[in-house]
This record gives sequence, structure tokens and C-alpha cells, in this order.
Amino acid sequence: MTRTLAVKLTCGAEAPERANQALTVAASAVAMGAEVSLWLTGEAVWFAVRNRDPDLGLEHAMATTDLLAAVLATEQVRVCSQCAARRSITEDDLMVGARIAGAAAFTEVVLRTDVQALVY
Repeated sequence: MTRTLAVKLTCGAEAPERANQALTVAASAVAMGAEVSLWLTGEAVWFAVRNRDPDLGLEHAMATTDLLAAVLATEQVRVCSQCAARRSITEDDLMVGARIAGAAAFTEVVLRTDVQALVY
């Protein structure tokens, strides 16, 4: 049995290498067949908003849109409810595969048996 990987991304374009690393790890885990739960907080919430250009402009890095697409396909991308509210983002603004969830939902995931949590 493969463990679930919960990745919490706490930054956006202001920290491109850290953001890219989190997205790369999440997409790689999906490709390896792991169950992945990607949690976006702070400025990272913008990655889940439709019609935004999430390109981080990093040389030698896979395109952010491709990394996100891999994880969004699992329908396990979560946007912090408080972070979304502070930015006036609603469920209708999000890409298919993403939804808004709160801290209790994150806690429920990371406290399950056989979950590995990483925070970037």
C-alpha cells in the first residue's frame, strides 16, 4: 500500500523555487501512483484560480501548468478557506479539481494513518 502524501504550499510567485519544488513533488507522487492531497495557502491560492498564468519563470523546471494539471486531475487540490476569503476567491473562481477547505479538513487528512505531510 502506498502512503498518502499531503503537500502544503504556503507561497506563490514571490518564492518561485519553493513553489516549484512543492508542485514538482506533488506531481511526481501522482505519477508514481500515490494518493496526493495538495493544500494551497497564502499566495499559493492563486495557482488554483482559473484564467491566471501560474508560470514561475524558472529555467530547467517543468511548466507550472503541467504540474498543476497532474494534481488537479486527482481532484485533491484544496484552497485555504481563510486565504480565499481574504482574496475574495470563491469556489466559482477555481479550476476543476480544486475546492475550498478549512484547517479542520487539512488536520483530518494529516492525522490519518499512513500519511506523510510536507510543508513548503
